Amino acid sequence: MGVQEQVKTARVLVVGGGVAGVEIASALGKLGDPHIASVTLVDADSAHVWKPMLHTIAAGTRDLAQQQTTYLAQATDANFAYQPGAMSALDRENQEIILDPIVSMDGREVVPARRIGYDKLIIAVGSGANDFGTPGVLEHCFMIDSRRKADDFNSEIRLRMLRGMTGGETLQVAIVGAGATGVELAAELVQLSESAEAYGALGKAAKFQIVLIEAGARILPSFPEEISVATQKRLETLGVKVLVNRRVQAARADSLVLDGEELVPAGLSVWAAGVKAPDFLSTLDLPTNRGNQLIVNDDLQTADPHIYAVGDCASYTLPGEAHPLPPTAQVAHQQARYLIELLPKVLSSPHPYTGKGFAYRDFGALVSLSNYDAYGSLGKFGLFNGGVIRGRLAMLSHIWLYRSHQARLYGFWRGGLLWLVDLMNSRLRPTIRLD
Repeated sequence: MGVQEQVKTARVLVVGGGVAGVEIASALGKLGDPHIASVTLVDADSAHVWKPMLHTIAAGTRDLAQQQTTYLAQATDANFAYQPGAMSALDRENQEIILDPIVSMDGREVVPARRIGYDKLIIAVGSGANDFGTPGVLEHCFMIDSRRKADDFNSEIRLRMLRGMTGGETLQVAIVGAGATGVELAAELVQLSESAEAYGALGKAAKFQIVLIEAGARILPSFPEEISVATQKRLETLGVKVLVNRRVQAARADSLVLDGEELVPAGLSVWAAGVKAPDFLSTLDLPTNRGNQLIVNDDLQTADPHIYAVGDCASYTLPGEAHPLPPTAQVAHQQARYLIELLPKVLSSPHPYTGKGFAYRDFGALVSLSNYDAYGSLGKFGLFNGGVIRGRLAMLSHIWLYRSHQARLYGFWRGGLLWLVDLMNSRLRPTIRLD
């Protein structure tokens, strides 16, 4: 009977524990039929954080420990396996992925390179910041495109505030890229400054200057112009200096060099200007675009029918459209839901199974300026035909997106309890990270 089970069970391997990857692994694991498939999630990190929340972790206005989902715990609750490691290569002939060795901080090899087999592989490795080859960015700029990097930035800004408290110097933070991430981080740093100053002991260290730099003609270029204009005005009233039509030519340890050789002093620089998929994807002998994204068909399959790609690392163009879908959490979630419905049918069918094709609904976009304001553009579907919301309604909509993600991972009741715990902690604990 044991041999028969091994023959029937398909190995579903999910690489990447971001929005799409962790939702797929959790949903397929909860199906609870090990005779159909065994599900394994691979990620180089030990925990998941909802990516649109990383700017709050970076600023320290939310506690990382409260907002992260540990993969081992989630694997136990949702009935899938977790393997730590970073994928670096693919053996399509033997249907195996190759993981890099795991190395400790002092350089010791803790776990050697490994191979993990699959019958169906889902690549959901997300994306990282794109420096566009700008000199000095990798050496001198922070990026907040992962849990660890956001936490590293938070540790550094708290050290700089401590230096300011003892030395009296003013810290200037420069943020390059005024998309949603850059804009939301700027507002969150204002919130950090005001909250820290309210604690008194930090004094002038809490008063630091923020500069937001955008190469395009306006901030939030993917949003309606009405939202861009309103958001810039709101940021400027909060004390953020906004520079548009200014391109960064180079980054230095204490400044950024703009076009025209203008120098912008910066004690801390954050690079949030564009994203690209991991470089190793372009070496897998599968079609990719210039941003290293794997090109997929209507069923989100790559050129290999056993390999799927979703989220920021996948490039899919809707029929009749000229450009692929943007790398957003909304796209990643909808693609995850499609595969969650498709894969059980593929695995249980005795013949090659083709789905109805991925269909995307644009539900609009939201940008949150911490506790100060929020703006949203409505999608064009059903009774909606665009439009703009702002204020309390937009804030609640932004919160609902995150709580919906938690409910998909933990279930409705546990997700609701986590929301309640967060509300209690917001009343009982410091509003910023001080440790």
